[in-house]
Amino acid sequence: MTSSTVDLVRRPHAVGTEIAVRSARDQRVPPLLFLLPMFVALACVLPGIGHRQLWRDEHCTWWASSIEYPDLGFLIEHIDVVFAPFYAVMHLWIALVGASPAALRLPEGLAMAASAGLLGLLGRQMFTPRTGLVAGLLFALVPTVTRYGQEARPYAFAMLFSLLATLLLLRALERPSLKGWSLYTLTLTLTGLSHLVGLCVVAAHAVAVLRARRGGAHFVNWAFGCAVVMGTSMVIPMVIKGSRQAGQIAWNTATLGELATYPMELFGSWFTGAVVMSLGVVGLLTAGRKALVPAVWAVLPPVLTFLTSDRLHLFLPRYLLFTVPAWLLLAAAGAVRCVDALTFAVRAGRWRRLASAALMTGALAGFAFQALPALMSARQDLPGEPDFAAAGRVVTAGQRPGDGIIFNGNFGVRKAMAYELREGAPPTDVLMKRTPQQTGWYRANECDVPSTCLAGRRRLWLVSTAVGDPRSGMRPSTAAALAGRFAVVRTNRLHNLTIQLLERRSR
Repeated sequence: MTSSTVDLVRRPHAVGTEIAVRSARDQRVPPLLFLLPMFVALACVLPGIGHRQLWRDEHCTWWASSIEYPDLGFLIEHIDVVFAPFYAVMHLWIALVGASPAALRLPEGLAMAASAGLLGLLGRQMFTPRTGLVAGLLFALVPTVTRYGQEARPYAFAMLFSLLATLLLLRALERPSLKGWSLYTLTLTLTGLSHLVGLCVVAAHAVAVLRARRGGAHFVNWAFGCAVVMGTSMVIPMVIKGSRQAGQIAWNTATLGELATYPMELFGSWFTGAVVMSLGVVGLLTAGRKALVPAVWAVLPPVLTFLTSDRLHLFLPRYLLFTVPAWLLLAAAGAVRCVDALTFAVRAGRWRRLASAALMTGALAGFAFQALPALMSARQDLPGEPDFAAAGRVVTAGQRPGDGIIFNGNFGVRKAMAYELREGAPPTDVLMKRTPQQTGWYRANECDVPSTCLAGRRRLWLVSTAVGDPRSGMRPSTAAALAGRFAVVRTNRLHNLTIQLLERRSR
């Protein structure tokens, strides 16, 4: 009889106490794995969340989420049906808290923080508690997490629900129950409703199911199949409708150059992308079968979207943001393996743990220091976007009762100025014949005879994003009506934008 057997026979109370202590310790681990990454992510995402001005996609979020529900229904008949669930939820949110930049972005920031915590739990489930903690902390420090945690678009929610679905699947495979599989089904639906590309995570889930089936759980393929069918059934109508609107992103045909810059765009800087992917390769090579699920999750979606980009036009780093956690799981596993190798010479268990903790803490601090410039840059205005916020201040400060406003150029200038002038009584949009609500689009239709629409106006504000001459590219009839009746009395040149105050010529 071995000593271990003797212990089990003669000292059941001691063995039971040891198991109870270890169980209590394990129960204390998950809150730490969730809360510490979550609070670090909040510390990175929340500061300055309302400082960066909205850009054109966020203006679409505000517009679609502010119009009445019947008008939203008419809009998604023509464009953006895949974002309809997000717009519907944001409509309720705006009604509750308003439409300031900080208010619009707060749900996404909270979703990113929760994702960091979920990644900590998922790393524990897939690998070890140390791996989960490192993955969650790395996630909080990735610049694109701050960038898209401060953006009023649905990508943070696709990240959140894909993580939650993966965690629920693994727990359902470990402890099967109707409740577990039902929750997994629900989160699959929420993933697809957040962003259709996020459903690519199901391929990684299938790998996890195959591993469980080979382990003897032969029923899981049926449970998984039912969950996928039921979870995606609510998304199928949106997929069918969205396929008819694919022309709105037809401009997005990926090139080899975009594939080469994919790591930088996905993670927010070359440094972050190089470190995470390099450690990810180490994790892939050293973690064995445990690396299969995150490897498929990280690699398959960009490969599929790139190969089909000429038809589906879905290869965009922000669409693939939900793959970042998979890379970080592999990177954390690789980092833990490297630290263990470096501290292998320290023989005492306690001292080895202390040395490993110190080395990992130093590595994370160094990563944070190097990633800090890109993280701070993620909070700044996008370089190519016009300074519509400053334009709104110029018009608000100088307008008088009876003023009109007209627009020229790209970047959704009419929609952007509608946001910046949303409070108070803005100048009348004198050239608008049919509103965006009436056209079922983000653009308005302008009047056929501009001179008629401009009649009776003594002062006009021209807001233009045209390069050089503010009237460059303007419709000839509009340019002629302005030239013959109005004189420029003031010009403000802002970043990628020009404002002119026009007054009617005296006869």
